[in-house]
Amino acid sequence: MHYDVIVIGGGTAGCAAAYTCGKQGLKTLLLEKHEQLGGTMTSGLVIPIMKSGENQINTDFYKTLISEMHNIGGQITYQDNPGWFSPELLKITLDKMMQDANVEVLFNVNISEIITKNNIIEKLKVNNILSVYNDTIDTDKISLIDGNILSVYIAAKYFVDTTGNCEFSKKINCEFLENNSEFQPMSLRFIMGGIDLKTFADWLLEIDKDRNVTTVEYIDGEVHLSTAYTWDTDKHWALAPIFDKAVKENILKDTDRNYFQVFSIAGMPSSLAFNCPRILENLNPNCIKDKSKALIEGRAAIFRLSKFCKTYLPGFENAFISNIADSLGIRVSNRIKGKYIYTIDDLKSGKKFDNPVLISNYPVDIHSRCKNSSTLDFTGEYQLPIESLMSYNYDNLFVAGRCISADYQAQGALRVQASCFSMGEAVAKYIKKHV
Repeated sequence: MHYDVIVIGGGTAGCAAAYTCGKQGLKTLLLEKHEQLGGTMTSGLVIPIMKSGENQINTDFYKTLISEMHNIGGQITYQDNPGWFSPELLKITLDKMMQDANVEVLFNVNISEIITKNNIIEKLKVNNILSVYNDTIDTDKISLIDGNILSVYIAAKYFVDTTGNCEFSKKINCEFLENNSEFQPMSLRFIMGGIDLKTFADWLLEIDKDRNVTTVEYIDGEVHLSTAYTWDTDKHWALAPIFDKAVKENILKDTDRNYFQVFSIAGMPSSLAFNCPRILENLNPNCIKDKSKALIEGRAAIFRLSKFCKTYLPGFENAFISNIADSLGIRVSNRIKGKYIYTIDDLKSGKKFDNPVLISNYPVDIHSRCKNSSTLDFTGEYQLPIESLMSYNYDNLFVAGRCISADYQAQGALRVQASCFSMGEAVAKYIKKHV
């Protein structure tokens, strides 16, 4: 089997890359290790997609996604941001979009071997492929492992690593940028259902007059809202007395209140998505033991937060946990060394490039485990060059998503979903020109 492009990882950047490749007529294969596409948006419940400026480029995939989601009742535009989605309907939409683009998708994929020659990736080996692949395959290229697991080599002209953690690139010993900072805290998102959103919204508007924190809109007769609180003391938070009381009454641990944020969900009129808990222990997102600990601690904190909501927040009397994310929210982990290393000075100066993949004004957003130590640094517009998505070691390997070639601070602005969409789309367009 031979393809023009193989995309490894079906998250935000991966879906944009695969869809755009397919729409341009490139024979494209998308490999995903889980059971659904969408990555952070579906498995991670990271919704909504945050707005990233008025002059974004490489947005065809995103615009199509908005249209497709709207058609099935899973999208709204709230606070001038069209990125409010239903994570469950998004799974269905992404499947359809890949079919529309003639992209072949394989789930539950395990890449067991990658063949390279000099600075070129030639092919990879995928296990168990015959259980999901219906086309005729040259049996001379099939190996039998342990008597019953069939694997096959798949070749391509170009490979795109959109695994989020550069898992594909690690297998072929790509160079990575040093991480001289401690890891940002991981999160585990969840959804609660059974909420009387009107009661909660009316109460919020009464106690919090800050429209930079709490907003409420009625869209097609349904309540949509957002609000937040953190334990940082450099800002006034209307919800602070309620969290103080919950800690004093042992409903919450003190660390449970370090970060709290909720959003309504398109197509789910009695539910809220929680951008928390943020897990404060300094855990390494590249370490299975640490990630396992974060999942266990995160689920325990979710139960406490749900009890807090039911106890103290009007409208939550009959609420319940309806969904816990399958994947941790990881803000930064491995970052590949590319043909260009993008820096915070490039970002803040608004440096222009010959081949930009995105234009954004999303702030430098770096979370901290300590009070009053997180960074939210608003800048002007900035660009990112295609060379930061090109592997330094392999001429036919691109990387898109949070693991691109950027320093720690710059990555804190570039990691958001809208920018990842643009990265994936830009890689596909670049490949089309050179295939």
